[in-house]
Amino acid sequence: MATLLGLDFGSTTCSAVIAAAHVVRNTVTGRMELSDIRETFRAELVFTPLIGERLDEAAIAAQLDRWLIEGNVRPEDIVGGGALLTGLTARRANADAIVRIIRARIGDALVASADDPCLESWLAFMGSCVSLSRRHPECHFLHLDIGGGTTNLALGYCGEVLATGCLLVGARHIRVEPGTYHIVGLSALAIELLAGLGIRKTVGEELDPHEVQAVLDYQVALLEAAVSGDTSVFASPLARQHLQVAIPAFPVGFHDRPLVLTLSGGVGELVYAQVHGASQLSTTAFGDLGIDLARAIARHPRWQKNFRDYRPEAGGRATVYGLLRHSTQLSGSTLHLTATHLLPLRDLPIVGTIGPETTDAALHTLLDLVCRSRCGGAIRVELLPNDASCVRSVGARIGQAVRDRKFPADLPLVILLRQNAGKTLGQYMTQWGRHALSLLVVDEIDWREANFVHLGIMRDQTIPVSFFGLPS
Repeated sequence: MATLLGLDFGSTTCSAVIAAAHVVRNTVTGRMELSDIRETFRAELVFTPLIGERLDEAAIAAQLDRWLIEGNVRPEDIVGGGALLTGLTARRANADAIVRIIRARIGDALVASADDPCLESWLAFMGSCVSLSRRHPECHFLHLDIGGGTTNLALGYCGEVLATGCLLVGARHIRVEPGTYHIVGLSALAIELLAGLGIRKTVGEELDPHEVQAVLDYQVALLEAAVSGDTSVFASPLARQHLQVAIPAFPVGFHDRPLVLTLSGGVGELVYAQVHGASQLSTTAFGDLGIDLARAIARHPRWQKNFRDYRPEAGGRATVYGLLRHSTQLSGSTLHLTATHLLPLRDLPIVGTIGPETTDAALHTLLDLVCRSRCGGAIRVELLPNDASCVRSVGARIGQAVRDRKFPADLPLVILLRQNAGKTLGQYMTQWGRHALSLLVVDEIDWREANFVHLGIMRDQTIPVSFFGLPS
């Protein structure tokens, strides 16, 4: 039995979910995987602790300790999952300190990542919309995870994410006294937004109804542009400031299928509450414009039918459920590892891909990139299926390039494989152990086009593997 933990520290709230899973070998694919994931603990959402414009490190550490106690979990039992700082939280001056607090308490089974908007977009889709997308292969799905600081976009089809993006559109750029529009805090972007809209208000002053409506209209217009794919809207300097990652490009043939819009995040959850007649909350009850923004989105004439007919799972917890269920894979049991002390390896850059057609010059270039990284690096290797000679020739070529390059024996080199050939490839690379190399060949991994990989501690001859830094 494996324990999984998901943590999400967002602009407005933070949450934790713990689950148990069985480690099994899939009888169809032959791969090791986590199966029968069952939630064992779900924390109540709490406001992300702040002191002024900084994260309250002591309060966050205490909250994390409470979650572990309430969830009856020991850090050494955690196999995978993840921790994310999202939205405005990831942009706080002391965000890195929170990552260190998480890693100090949880250990190296988990990847703690801050300000990775494309990963957040992918996780929100996988945690909230993936099942819905698979049930409706006749449609494309554009999923918007709308929180306090950002709107993370993911375009998907049949449960697969095709593209991601991120807008700096959220409820908490303008903070107010609950029940009023009296401003108590403004993000740097909110200051620019108010100036761009001709609103001369600052902290300590009150927004009037027309000014609030102008802010909402502008935010909804940016969301409309993202949903329609109208990039011309982002030509203005003010709109460009709201574009953290380019909005997803629609693929060829996109318009041959209907587009379904779905939502998650705190604002997304409020939208569905509005559409489905849940009890109404008082204006600015959360000390921001989230309720107003949700009302504006829920009234959108072209989106209302989508919100009524297609309701995704997870709601405000989409990202944390994506972490829990989809961020961690297990390696095959035939991996090649020269020394267990190499693990764990975190924040390891993935420098590129090698295949049978890769030139020697390109191979040397990738090894040079790994050498420039103080922590080592990872390379994806694409082999021809069911071709033992390909394993032999590619392994021998990489091994020869490593020796020609005089690759440092103590610098970690990780090879990522989809096939069940890790041990064999590693033996050809090291000439059956004759050449010293800090080598880890991880097989049976469905590697993603990510920028970084995290490898946890070996358990039962398998290694938990997480990818992050996904491209847009």
